[in-house]
Amino acid sequence: MEPTTLTTERLVLSPFAPADAPEVYAACQDPEIQRWNEVPSPYRRADADTWVSETVPAGWREDTAYSFAVRLGAAGPLVAALGVHPRGESVFEVGFWAVKEHRGRGYVTEAVGAAARWAFAELGAGRLEWRAEPGNAASRAVAEKAGFRMEGVLRAGISHRGTLRDCRVGGLLPCDLDLPSRLPYLPSPTR
Repeated sequence: MEPTTLTTERLVLSPFAPADAPEVYAACQDPEIQRWNEVPSPYRRADADTWVSETVPAGWREDTAYSFAVRLGAAGPLVAALGVHPRGESVFEVGFWAVKEHRGRGYVTEAVGAAARWAFAELGAGRLEWRAEPGNAASRAVAEKAGFRMEGVLRAGISHRGTLRDCRVGGLLPCDLDLPSRLPYLPSPTR
């Protein structure tokens, strides 16, 4: 996939670049980001440099991960990180973190909406998933505000620092955003 830039009313989502390393490093010092996300802990400057210079470009090039820096406008501060990851045929997972100083303003919800529309239209996603540990209330609130329907708890559904953990899972379909799906969807009959 060719690296893509998305825009919303307030935000610009663009692939991370080497110049973003200082802001990524600063954001990832937050214990909440380290607690809920699969980032190294402690988080060193070399981790940020490697991620923005090697890991992110490889993900785009190899179609294994599409990571976006979420900024207030093109030259504004970094407010969040968002990734879209393939998980199976027509299934992608969204993950995100917000910079501590920019939480609670709806930026991540807005970014997730833009990324979801892009995933359905450009990646051909038939389903977008959100997963997080049951205690991660802030992440769940973002997912629900973005339109994800909570579907349950998966036992040992995520791995975090070498330990399998239960996770909540939510799903978003193109029809939830009034978008067409590339594949037909046959819901189970109601009882």
